Amino acid sequence: MTDQHTDLDAALEQVFQAARAHLATVKAADGRIDDDAVWQAYVTLNNASYAYDEQLLDAFGEVTPWDVESIDPQEADERFGVGAGGVDGDEPADPHPQVVSVRQRRDYRVPSVAALVRIADAARRQGSPSAEAAEPVGGVGEAVLELLQAGDGSLGALDIPELEPLDGVVMVHEVTTPLDPEAFSDGDVDGPFRSVPGDEIVGRLDEHAYLPDDDDEAPGGDQR
Repeated sequence: MTDQHTDLDAALEQVFQAARAHLATVKAADGRIDDDAVWQAYVTLNNASYAYDEQLLDAFGEVTPWDVESIDPQEADERFGVGAGGVDGDEPADPHPQVVSVRQRRDYRVPSVAALVRIADAARRQGSPSAEAAEPVGGVGEAVLELLQAGDGSLGALDIPELEPLDGVVMVHEVTTPLDPEAFSDGDVDGPFRSVPGDEIVGRLDEHAYLPDDDDEAPGGDQR
C-alpha cells in the first residue's frame, strides 16, 4: 500500500473519530443552545471531512457528497462569538445588568371563522392525550389562543392563510424590574403592559402589513 493510500485511510479514520466525538458531545449538551463543546466538535468534524475529501480527490480524482469548506477555528470563534466572552454562557458578570421589555401588538383579519376554528380544533386534538376527548374550540379568540399554545407562544404560529396580518406595533423599553405575571390578576389586561416610574422607552417600530387587495398597483406587476 502506498503512502498516499495510507494517508487516505488515516484521514477517513479521523472522520470516523470526529463524527463519534461530535455525536457524544451533542448528546451531552442535550439540546443546550450555543454549546461551545458542540461547536468545537462540529468544526473538528467539518475539517476532518474536508481533509478526507481533498485527499480522495488528489488520490483518485473522486469526491464525497460532503459540500464543506475548511473552517479556521480561531477565526470562526471570533466571528460567531463562541468561547471566552462569547455566547456560550461563560461571559463575565456585568456589573450593571439591564432588563429589556419588548411589547408587541399585531392585529389580524379573519376571512373565514369556520376555517380558523377548524385548524385550531385540529391543533387541539393533536396536542391532547389520546385517552381524552378534546373539547371543540369555541370561537375566534379561543382558536387564536389554541394556535399560540401549540406554537409555544410564538407569533409565527399565526402565519397561516386563515389569518391575514394587519398593522402592528412593537415597543422596546428598558425597565428596572422584570415582569412578574403572578402580580397581576387574570382580568388585569393592562397591568403587565403598563409602564412604571423608572421605565424608559427606547423606541417604537410600526409594522405595516402588505395586502395585495389594498394596493391597486402591485410592485413590479401589470399596472393597467
